Amino acid sequence: MVFGKINASAATLSKNRTEDSIVPSSGMCVTCVDGCIGMCEIGKSAYRGSEMIYPRPFGIITTSGEKNYPINLSHFTILGSCRGAHGIEPDSDKALFTNVNVEKEIGHDKGIKLKIPIIIPGLGSTAVAKNNWDGLAIGAALSGTIVTIGENVCGMDPHSEIKNGKVVYSEDLENRVRLYNEWQQDGYGAIVVQANVEDTRLGVHEYALEKLGVEIVELKWGQGAKDIGGEVKLKTLEHAQRMKNRGYIVLPDPKDPTIIKAFKNQVFDEFERHSRLGMVTEESFYKRVEELRDAGAKYVFLKTGAYRPKDLALTVKCASEAKIDLLTVDAAGGGTGMSPWRMMNEWGVPRIELWTLLYQYLDKLVKKGKYIPDVAIASGITMEDQIFKGLALGAPYFKIVGMARAPLAAVMVGKTIG
Repeated sequence: MVFGKINASAATLSKNRTEDSIVPSSGMCVTCVDGCIGMCEIGKSAYRGSEMIYPRPFGIITTSGEKNYPINLSHFTILGSCRGAHGIEPDSDKALFTNVNVEKEIGHDKGIKLKIPIIIPGLGSTAVAKNNWDGLAIGAALSGTIVTIGENVCGMDPHSEIKNGKVVYSEDLENRVRLYNEWQQDGYGAIVVQANVEDTRLGVHEYALEKLGVEIVELKWGQGAKDIGGEVKLKTLEHAQRMKNRGYIVLPDPKDPTIIKAFKNQVFDEFERHSRLGMVTEESFYKRVEELRDAGAKYVFLKTGAYRPKDLALTVKCASEAKIDLLTVDAAGGGTGMSPWRMMNEWGVPRIELWTLLYQYLDKLVKKGKYIPDVAIASGITMEDQIFKGLALGAPYFKIVGMARAPLAAVMVGKTIG
């Protein structure tokens, strides 16, 4: 039994020649014939090179791994009852679905009010997030939920002003925060600013707290469901050099004269900007949390990904010790605006297994009388039944769910049809 597809996917605009006859272990056509133009990932890699690592086309898509894990939320069924009621009187005239209250309060003081138990996790500098931010921010604000400004927004902003290595102005970040605040209703929901290694070096959190009035910041361990550093494509030499100057990893090196000449001669037409993976230690984490609180953060969130059980256990421990307000745990599979396709399918702990471990770790801390943060889970959740199942599986510790691709899909459709 094979759980994943290899060598051909709509994500990489590739397919097999013998679509009805595929070798399961390799993903190759059962007869690989001399003379084929190379439509599969192997074939396309021969003439497109490293482009085939990533889902395509960049900037107008989101994508998620298509590996079909043996256990998923569809294997669970919601059991109802016709006897009694929870949260309301067992009265046929009162126990109506219209009277269900799905509001949630989170944070150490339960001061963050949500109309619905959803957070939109970090949507940062990728083109698909930037180009659809208006709909995301306004929709989240009107829905009374949280939207998170993801990583690298200030670094990617061509209008950012950076002095002595620190950001002092970012048009993009300022506009994102302002737009949400303008549409926020009755104090429900919140805007969160996330930071990775490069953001921390640029002082993005301090800028957001001190200059933009942001009250909630999020630290990021790793790259959520993607496991490694975030990537974007850069189409101009000027932009690539700007990113290099701001401390990012840019490939190939846009300062190398040979590379500059090759780009100008159209040997290749894009650069890749990569983010670093943070190296986590307990001491540095606790110190950073205190720095953020001293800088004015009212709430501090932490987001992590589908790492091995030992790493998840450390995450839960640190979130408890630092009294984090919300811990978001994102399981394997994506989504992303740009991350290596094979990695998205084959790295990380799947959702049910990861959430099970998370529940066990939280339960151990509770039994020891320790503080536990409110928890959000994420990984391919799109529908209301999935929200219910995810929260039920982790009750009473799982408070809300993270959804990114689904809200983005809604925004893109709304934008398209007007």
